[in-house]
Amino acid sequence: MSWDIVLFNSEEKIVKIEELDESKLLPCDFSAILEASFNKVIKDDRHRSIEGEGYYIDYFAHDEAVSNMMLSLYGEKGLFELIKLARKHNWQIFDSSLGVMIDLEKPENNGDKRHRKYLWQILKQ
Repeated sequence: MSWDIVLFNSEEKIVKIEELDESKLLPCDFSAILEASFNKVIKDDRHRSIEGEGYYIDYFAHDEAVSNMMLSLYGEKGLFELIKLARKHNWQIFDSSLGVMIDLEKPENNGDKRHRKYLWQILKQ
């Protein structure tokens, strides 16, 4: 099952997604940066798949700069690879399943174990 996250490029720190100030969002070419940052990017029209050792990242490329972008992750290592990029480009990451911003300084607080716990709760319902 995928782990959906959203990358944001904002001039201010987003603490809660509900308090997001859209006027502070900045356009960015996420697609070009992602493609340049990973060795194995598979392209199928606008669909992109990044394959790494122990992870897989799935997304749709944009033709223009956007202020946010949704990606689907498979494997915790993919999150840590995106965190490295987020730190480098001053991006922020929202975990859509948990409904929280990921702490880029302490990413283990939002890691795979917490995501699996969330999925288990859903499956039990």
